[in-house]
Amino acid sequence: MNAQSLLASAAINIGLSLFLLSLFSIFKKHPSNAFIYYARRLAKQQHIPFPPTFSLSTFLPSVSWIPRAFRVSEDEILQNSGLDALVVIRLFKLGIKFFWTCSFVGLVILLPVNYTSQEGPSRSSLSHSMDSFTISNIERGSNRHWVHFSCLCIISFHGLYLLYKEYNEILVKRIQHLHNVKHRPDQFTILVREIPFCNEHKARGCCVDHFFSKHHPYAYQSYQMVYDGKIVEDFLHQAKSVAIKIKDLRRRSMTQKQSRKSRFIGIFQGSIEDVGEHEKRLRELCHTIRLIQCGNMLKQKELPVAFVSFKSRWGATLAAQSQHHENPLLWITELAPEPRDVLWNNLSIPYSRLPIHNIGGFLAASLLTIFFALPVTAVQGIAKFETLKKWFPPAMAVQLIPGLSSIVTGYLPSFILNMFIYVVPFAMLSIATQEGFVSRSKKEIKTCSMVFYFLVGNVFFLSLLSGSLLDQIGESFTHPRDFPSHLASAVSAQADFFMTYILTTGLSGFSLEILQPGLLIWDFLRTHTFGRGENENPYLFSLPYYRIIPFVSVTMLIGMVYAVIAPLLLPFLIGYFFLGYVVCVNQIQDVYEIVYETSGQYWPYIHHYIFMSMILMQITMIGLFGLKSKPAASISTIPLVLFTLLFNEYCKIRFLPTFSNYPIQNAVENDECEERDGLTEVEHESRIEAYLPPCTRPMSFSAQESSSTEPLVSAST
Repeated sequence: MNAQSLLASAAINIGLSLFLLSLFSIFKKHPSNAFIYYARRLAKQQHIPFPPTFSLSTFLPSVSWIPRAFRVSEDEILQNSGLDALVVIRLFKLGIKFFWTCSFVGLVILLPVNYTSQEGPSRSSLSHSMDSFTISNIERGSNRHWVHFSCLCIISFHGLYLLYKEYNEILVKRIQHLHNVKHRPDQFTILVREIPFCNEHKARGCCVDHFFSKHHPYAYQSYQMVYDGKIVEDFLHQAKSVAIKIKDLRRRSMTQKQSRKSRFIGIFQGSIEDVGEHEKRLRELCHTIRLIQCGNMLKQKELPVAFVSFKSRWGATLAAQSQHHENPLLWITELAPEPRDVLWNNLSIPYSRLPIHNIGGFLAASLLTIFFALPVTAVQGIAKFETLKKWFPPAMAVQLIPGLSSIVTGYLPSFILNMFIYVVPFAMLSIATQEGFVSRSKKEIKTCSMVFYFLVGNVFFLSLLSGSLLDQIGESFTHPRDFPSHLASAVSAQADFFMTYILTTGLSGFSLEILQPGLLIWDFLRTHTFGRGENENPYLFSLPYYRIIPFVSVTMLIGMVYAVIAPLLLPFLIGYFFLGYVVCVNQIQDVYEIVYETSGQYWPYIHHYIFMSMILMQITMIGLFGLKSKPAASISTIPLVLFTLLFNEYCKIRFLPTFSNYPIQNAVENDECEERDGLTEVEHESRIEAYLPPCTRPMSFSAQESSSTEPLVSAST
């Protein structure tokens, strides 16, 4: 890719980003778009001040939302959105801090060293290639590579320092957050699986009560069995459908009354009679559901799963982190997820079958990764236009239009690649759904990992290999001895492609994220066609951790790998993280709902992704120093890799257990604090009632409120 192609990509992405952000700033001022841009605040019934409808300012772009995002403090995010949302914000801040230092080192030290190399004048090719600013511009065996080694050490130690500092600070925030959150049911409740069957009473509930009364006599409070409620769910689905029909018929009836003079008044003549029939059907369904819930049918569908509540955090923590039977496959315990975080359908999957589900998910994710190798390779074929012309001569027709080849090779490859990988997080989420996780948070954490490894394999490694292959396949056969030097040159030559990738995912990607064009189009179609006249609700969606974290982590990986190789890429990364920070804060504050809280359990995975990026950066430099005939620099980098590995092992020992478990010391301290404050008399029953299975909960249909909203099944005690 030449300089013109890179400039074309930058111009297109910057122009498109400014256009999209301008549209967002205008649309955000109109009350008709509040259901999209203020969904969360509307759901919380917060007042939203809008400018006068017909004022000129409502049709002019503004940047007031940007300084507003920077004024939001971490304490506000922690209080309003929880620690998980703050972890995402801290990820962007970490990127800004790290690459700010890297940019200073790269632009002040490495860039002049690369450009003023002895090979520079003979390859005066800035107009044709960006290699003059990369490590490939330095001749083999040059002592200038020691400058790169020194910068590698500076960047590595700075990154390790920031990682340690972030891990420690988020750990402190996690402990404090667990202390501040009072009376959360999951702190007093554990999930128990593989409960033995009691042959005497033909049930498992009595086993639960007897077992925990005996082994935890002072802390045990109550239990709630989980049932296979597919029958009830089917009837509930039918009842909801009938209730929607009743609502629709009543709306049509009101429309008919208001338009009696219309010539089409007879169209809905039978709607009033249909309402009575559907109401009768709804009453029958509610009665059937009631009989199933109140009878013994659900007890026959009892699963070997229960939520067990304790009187104290200490009791719940001790029970969750203990082995309760000599057979570790019986009485399996863990801290319960939040009630809103539970995936009830997955609790019916036998624990012994979970490995099969995990293997199936791994195979499905692997096949998806392999399948996407085809479009990624095709994208690299477009990026390597000079090579593409050799293998596909009709492509030369692109050069007939001035400037088109720069757009094709500069902007089009990264745009196509991002179009392909847009669906990947949703596909991986569907795969993770089939793996049987008991909570939505665990499912999305697993999705983060699958998406991250997919992006590393396809976006990074495959783009690198396919680009190198297309660029060097001809010369490798004619000059096999020069293959190592060609490969080293190809590694640094891919920097310009990753510049365009970061521009597209950053500028265009974040701009599209904040504009929400899909929702705008859907809202326009709904309000002007089939949804006209209906009561509008905010378009409220959960914060998509599984989309944000992997893509940002892969961008950090690309930046780390190329921090020493191609320092010209680093300023683009600073812009990426600044824009991402502003957009993410805006979306967390105004748009996305927080549907669960893990108290920062995403951070150990983020730490692992960044650690892998740092190891990959160091290993890449070992190989590059070797290919550049500087073995002493390669050998000197090996201790740096070993130190980084030891650092990661230390972090696993020092920090990871506290994220995986609830420390007994903190549990006791929080219990004692509540006892001193006189808060221990809170009703314990509400904790276990929060874990009522959906099939036992009261029904709520607006058309049948008087007969279908009474409590049905209470918690067992």
